[in-house]
Amino acid sequence: MNNDATVKTNNLKYPIKAVAQQTGLSTHVIRIWEKRYHAVTPNRTDTNRRLYSNEDIDRLQLLKRAIDNGHNIGQIANLSEEELCDLIAQNEHTPLPTPDAKPKDQDAYANYIQEAIQATKDFNAQALHHTLGRAAVSFSQPILIEYIITPFMHQVGDLWHTGDLRVSHEHLASSVTRAFLENLSTSYTVSASAPNIIITTPSGQLHELGATIAATIAAANGWQVTYLGPSLPAEEIAAAAIQKQAKAIALSVVYPADDPNMKTELIKLRKHLPAELPLLIGGCAAPNYRSIIKQIGAIEIPNVTVLQQQLNQIRTV
Repeated sequence: MNNDATVKTNNLKYPIKAVAQQTGLSTHVIRIWEKRYHAVTPNRTDTNRRLYSNEDIDRLQLLKRAIDNGHNIGQIANLSEEELCDLIAQNEHTPLPTPDAKPKDQDAYANYIQEAIQATKDFNAQALHHTLGRAAVSFSQPILIEYIITPFMHQVGDLWHTGDLRVSHEHLASSVTRAFLENLSTSYTVSASAPNIIITTPSGQLHELGATIAATIAAANGWQVTYLGPSLPAEEIAAAAIQKQAKAIALSVVYPADDPNMKTELIKLRKHLPAELPLLIGGCAAPNYRSIIKQIGAIEIPNVTVLQQQLNQIRTV
């Protein structure tokens, strides 16, 4: 590449949404890191729109890697790129506890899931609870949720839709799994000074297992959880978040996947919330509402790993 081409590449500018996609950071986190910690200083257009350089993106990626290794943004925001690289090199042997570290025996997941399915078919709540308990002993919490509980409930839903399970089977599986996760959540000791997160489902979304999973993940990651149950109107969610001075809100959307009222509810919720309050939206129906999720500046959560990463990022700002 000639020198002119190199200069041109180095001077490329990116809007904040493109930077978020390249770095894995939310636009909310990027703005806070810039405003509060001066981690990067993007250029501004005449209309005050942020534009980031390749160097800004490289720096944000280094900062994210350091944060993922347990460092606080307030302590590292002003380090040079060389110092960040040294810090990362010292610490990257200690990765975050995510589901990436799978056990060698992949059949172990399937065995637990099949046991849970059979217990559901037999209407044996005790056996189902026992199976989940043994899985919790065998695997870490992220593995348990990502590779056993979530696929199990998906299979239950699929079998219900095909007629191989009755709605009463689905209710039993949901009830036992929800109670199991609630007990798991209460086993975590959370500091009184920990940030608060509001977790619920929007109005019309009656399936709350996804929200229960999110509550368990948040508690395990050191958050105070205010769990509000299913199907809450936007005004009530916002009021709870403001009263609790929440640092984030997490919503689960599962069924229906084509709710015509969802757009209105999410727009109202965003309108009633402080502009900088992160709104996390996950669940198997979330991709169906992707356009409105993007429109209101919310963060789509596709899996447990991303939820953990976002929670860790948010609590550092």
